[in-house]
Amino acid sequence: MSQLLLFNKPFQVLTQFTTNDDKSTLADYINQPNFYAAGRLDYDSEGLLILTNEGAVQHYLANPKFKQEKTYWAQVEGEISDSALSALRKGVELKDGMTRPAKARVIEEPNIWPRNPPIRERKNQPTSWVELKITEGKNRQVRRMTAAVGFPTLRLIRYAIGDWTLDGLLPGASTLVDVTLNLPKKSTDNARHRPNGNRNQKQFGHTKKRARR
Repeated sequence: MSQLLLFNKPFQVLTQFTTNDDKSTLADYINQPNFYAAGRLDYDSEGLLILTNEGAVQHYLANPKFKQEKTYWAQVEGEISDSALSALRKGVELKDGMTRPAKARVIEEPNIWPRNPPIRERKNQPTSWVELKITEGKNRQVRRMTAAVGFPTLRLIRYAIGDWTLDGLLPGASTLVDVTLNLPKKSTDNARHRPNGNRNQKQFGHTKKRARR
């Protein structure tokens, strides 16, 4: 049995515990010793971040080769076209190579918290929401994918990683969940008990895993 800390990262929070400037960090929200982020989420993106106190679990969740599907909600500029969705589903050519095929569909605006500050909006320019599911983690990948097909992302929220979701978590809130993971043997053998992360890198539904608050 392992423990994960599910955290709803607010807009403009660094996924580290310390910084040399005045930017907000995880230390402003999390006081759980020896837990480290399994993967990252951009400063200007919001949503689900998973932290763990086990190195093997961190490696498993963060490494793209294990293909943990990540679900994103992207508010894009313009009414996204069928051809753009088709391109996202086939894979998009980025500067660092082709993306894997994504699951992409238009969704209604989610019933979520307002962003502070709000997105920039252009007069007479509509926006639309797209759900993207990907299994890799290129730098700022979702933003670059939507831009590549002609629809820049204005707001980005990671809703889920695998079976874990934001359900029940408001921005800045976190919850511990008990899970049993079938980790690949190589991942377990190669990872130290302490996560690789450096501590000096300083309610709207239900969770699918049993939560302990």
